[in-house]
Amino acid sequence: GRFVVEKNSLKVTAPDSLKGSYECAIGNFGVPQYGGTMVGVVAYPKSNRKACKSFDDFDISYKAKPGSLPTFLLVDRGDCFFTKKAWNAQNAGVAAILVADDKDEPLITMDTPEESGRADYLENITIPSALITKSFGDRLRKAVDGGHMVNVNLDWRESLPHPDERVEYEFWTNSNDECGPKCDSQIDFVKSFKGPAQILEKKGYTQFTPHYITWYCPEAFTLSKQCKSQCINHGRYCAPDPEQDFSKGYDGKDVVVQNLRQVCVYKVAKENKKPWLWWDYVTDFAIRCPMKEKKYTKECADGVIKSLGLDHKAIDKCIGDPNADEENHVLKAEQDAQIGKGARGDVTILPTLVINNRQYRGVCSVKPPKQFSIATSKLRGSGCAYPNICFAGKLDKGAVLKALCAGFQETTEPAVCLSEDIQTNECLENNGGCWHDKAANISACKDTFRGRVCECPVVKGVKFVGDGYTHCEASGSGRCEINNGGCWKETRNGRTHSACTDGGCKCPDGFKGDGVHKCEDVDECKERTACQCKECKCNNTWGSYECGCGGGFLYMKEHDTCISKDAGARVGWNFLWFLLFGLAAVGIAGYAVYKYRIRSYMDSEIRAIMAQYMPLDNQGEIPNHSHHIEM
Repeated sequence: GRFVVEKNSLKVTAPDSLKGSYECAIGNFGVPQYGGTMVGVVAYPKSNRKACKSFDDFDISYKAKPGSLPTFLLVDRGDCFFTKKAWNAQNAGVAAILVADDKDEPLITMDTPEESGRADYLENITIPSALITKSFGDRLRKAVDGGHMVNVNLDWRESLPHPDERVEYEFWTNSNDECGPKCDSQIDFVKSFKGPAQILEKKGYTQFTPHYITWYCPEAFTLSKQCKSQCINHGRYCAPDPEQDFSKGYDGKDVVVQNLRQVCVYKVAKENKKPWLWWDYVTDFAIRCPMKEKKYTKECADGVIKSLGLDHKAIDKCIGDPNADEENHVLKAEQDAQIGKGARGDVTILPTLVINNRQYRGVCSVKPPKQFSIATSKLRGSGCAYPNICFAGKLDKGAVLKALCAGFQETTEPAVCLSEDIQTNECLENNGGCWHDKAANISACKDTFRGRVCECPVVKGVKFVGDGYTHCEASGSGRCEINNGGCWKETRNGRTHSACTDGGCKCPDGFKGDGVHKCEDVDECKERTACQCKECKCNNTWGSYECGCGGGFLYMKEHDTCISKDAGARVGWNFLWFLLFGLAAVGIAGYAVYKYRIRSYMDSEIRAIMAQYMPLDNQGEIPNHSHHIEM
């Protein structure tokens, strides 16, 4: 098998001798703050430095005081489980735990399956944890022991890749509900997460795939009672006995068949373009068909399938014959999927969440029960013979949703990622430090799952341009419709003037200024730019002017001059008489031309008629060509 170490970034901001970024391995327990960051100060205890005992025994407390930075506790590796260290540190009041390795080696994931126990506190660990290298741990100890204040920033924002605008994730689970509080916790997670999961899936933000772990029975034990009760298809696909007692209750093979049915429900629902119905089926089956009520049967499952409007015949065909001595292509594909590919390691823990091909951390692992002592770690083909399994996975709705949201590129997150229960809207306080037009209530602050970005907005089809922090300005056509394009505008006495144009802010005619904050009226009378003739009388108005003439004169604005009203009247009458005489002359000339053309036409017609009956003076005699016949 192959186990991939998931890492995040640890950045030291002080002292200068340690300043820089360092890699650390995310623990496989607690709740990593996917998509977020955490700032704190490093503390190294004077006693109980391996954190294997309660810090109360040493009268040590790290509970935060008002106004103080959170504490990141540095502890040494060794003597007890990683989870025990984290639990004791959490009870002491720290915000996160940093475990320094005790030997020079590549980073590993804390709480691997081989190193974990069945402690009841595992599911209650909530602080994030990280393993750091021995060399980095030595430098941190030296700085803290030397009296330096070591400031650290833990960054989970890029722990998950986000190659596109859709997040792809896998949920490895089990239909068994008889493993006590751990199974109850898993079912509770499915019930609580169903709503957000279906919203994300229906709107195309995510692509979800459920998976189920199965194992094969070694050939030497195929005919044993254990394999026959726990396996189908002649030992090819197996699951542990639910009650861990082969003499009562349901068998492991019943779990395998129900797991197979759940996979087929997903496949048929997906073919009908409704993959989110898997969440409804799993939730309803857990409620209606529990093992403890002896309803963990095909008949009960078919009732749930029918209530969801799915084709149970298509699902039965997908399941196939569990008694056949042949491979089941669905379960074979599930075993193939267990093997790690690319950045994802082998899946050997239940439940497991894989987001964008990276395993979600924050779950635990538990060694298999005693009846699996026949298991080996040898792989056969693509399936393994009973690897270490986990019935105590810790999945929290809020933590998982944060992890999914961390898989989106910033500013592409769906609305569910911006809800108050999983993140803080940084734009609510001081507008996030971004540009803000209070008058139009337009802001460049865009809330994101990781924090906020200052980005000039697009409002009603109008794009604002600028740096987003101190300046944003509307651009293009229609810009004047949005807060007048950020330009000056004022109304007086029912008249409105604006400096907004498609090209920018420019004071209109009659005003001067920057066009943005101020445009002042130009006094044309005082500045002698208009109404300057000798007889003119100028009166300035807002944005314009009025010009008049005294003593019987009339103002002509085009020429900026005054003329006499009487002279104007004489000129008017002379022009009128000239126009009348001109029209009369044109009429007489036209009539003369008309008479001449009519008379010429009549003459030509008469000459043509006369020419048909008698020769005219200008025509010669017509010779007689008649022939005389002699008798």
